Amino acid sequence: MTNEPDNAVQGQGVKGPEELRRQIELTRGELGDTVEELAGKMDVKGRARARAADLRDKAGAMTVQLRSTAAQAGHTVHDRATQAGHTVHDRATRAGHKVHDRTVRLGHAGQDKAARTGHTLERKAERGVPWPARPVVTAAVRHPRPVLIVGAAVIAVAVVSWRYPKK
Repeated sequence: MTNEPDNAVQGQGVKGPEELRRQIELTRGELGDTVEELAGKMDVKGRARARAADLRDKAGAMTVQLRSTAAQAGHTVHDRATQAGHTVHDRATRAGHKVHDRTVRLGHAGQDKAARTGHTLERKAERGVPWPARPVVTAAVRHPRPVLIVGAAVIAVAVVSWRYPKK
């Protein structure tokens, strides 16, 4: 237990004053260490401060770790949201193109039908109208806007003449 020389352990006495001084110094050193350990254990305030410092360090480390994890989660969410946005955008673009293509096809079909109807009316006008009026009717079928304007003007003159006759 102590650092005693072998001859003291065997029951022999101390060999001299030098050996005694050396043993006293060893005992004092051991006693000092023991007293220091006991004083450390009795210093509750110091131990509490040390424990608080340890807990602060751990809390700081955990804060850094949590911030890092939160930042990483934020980046992951941002990446997923961006990817979802691109997916939605692509789908909307494809749907828009489909609608546009259908509309164009329907428009072309409507134009074709209108053209066929116009040709049919033109043929009927050429065959079903007597000769003196045939060129006028054919021109009216081919160019309806001027005929409508002239017709509206003639109707306006007729209404005004009928409504306000000369006295």
